[in-house]
Amino acid sequence: MINFGSMLRLLYKPRVMHMFFAFSLILMAFQCNKHTSSQCINSKISAFQNTCCDQGASVEEYTFQQEQVFVFNMGTCGADLPAYVLTSNCDTLGFLGGFAGNTTINGENFSNASLVGTVWSN
Repeated sequence: MINFGSMLRLLYKPRVMHMFFAFSLILMAFQCNKHTSSQCINSKISAFQNTCCDQGASVEEYTFQQEQVFVFNMGTCGADLPAYVLTSNCDTLGFLGGFAGNTTINGENFSNASLVGTVWSN
């Protein structure tokens, strides 16, 4: 059985608190620029942050055709900007939107994709 009273007394000791915060800072330092488990996509996101629009840009993760894919949406600074669709290995599958209003990737409508979540946005 866990004795929470002992744990609370331990946490209120200054040395323990300092060690806890130092350990937390070290863990956070190793998480910088780590958005996904794919090192390739993480480097693409870092580069994308310098080239995308100042507002409305995002990178979203989807499951599409039984594969993890990432959509790089440029944002709202220009009309008809395409959103590129990449695999976790950084292979480009195609683009969505743009001047043509494309909605198809690999012969399938991208509306069949399932959103996993937003990986990065500004």
